[in-house]
Amino acid sequence: MALIKCENLSLGYDGKAIVENLSFEVSAGDYLCIVGENGSGKSTLMKTLLGLQRPLGGTIERGDGLQKNETGYLPQQTVVQKDFPASVKEVVLSGCQGRLGLRPFYSKSDKALAVENMEKMGITALADRCYRELSGGQQQRVLLARALCATEKLLLLDEPVSGLDPKVTAEMYSLIESLNKSGVAVIMISHDISAAVKYASHILHIGKTVFYGTKAEYQKSSYALMFEEGGDGNA
Repeated sequence: MALIKCENLSLGYDGKAIVENLSFEVSAGDYLCIVGENGSGKSTLMKTLLGLQRPLGGTIERGDGLQKNETGYLPQQTVVQKDFPASVKEVVLSGCQGRLGLRPFYSKSDKALAVENMEKMGITALADRCYRELSGGQQQRVLLARALCATEKLLLLDEPVSGLDPKVTAEMYSLIESLNKSGVAVIMISHDISAAVKYASHILHIGKTVFYGTKAEYQKSSYALMFEEGGDGNA
């Protein structure tokens, strides 16, 4: 059963639709890349999947036991967020907030999970460092560890390599790929169509028309050709 199933979604603001008739699903182990032109609604879709805004129409169903608080999210960072004055371990542990319920403090299991995810991301040695003192690549690893504290099933990533140099970008993609191969489903907004084609199992192209299908189906479509000819996929 699909973790998330969207049918005939209409997305937008103030009653005005940006994109309509959007249907797709994501199951355990899937790696869905969302691509499309500027202003096509990619970030709006991400906010809708996170429950931060309601769709104008259509339905979003969660299955396979997925709860609303079991989605890990790695957002695009603002300048203020990059300057956040907290330690790495505090930032990572904050990903467990959805597990607290009525508890006022983090449990031993929460703290153990934070340590485990810092190890996965190779940032254990940075645990006591101040987040704002880290490089862009290190900060993204911290945020990915934080997202993993919220979920074992589904990660939503909004341009996770934006602003990173090529070496760090490759490392980040490798980390995400390894998480996906371990069974975590990934939904990633990307303007990097070559990376989408390389890593994704499925691609959702949002624009004047919508495409959803496997990577192989996408490569044979007119959408891929449009990007090759210079289409802009930025959010």
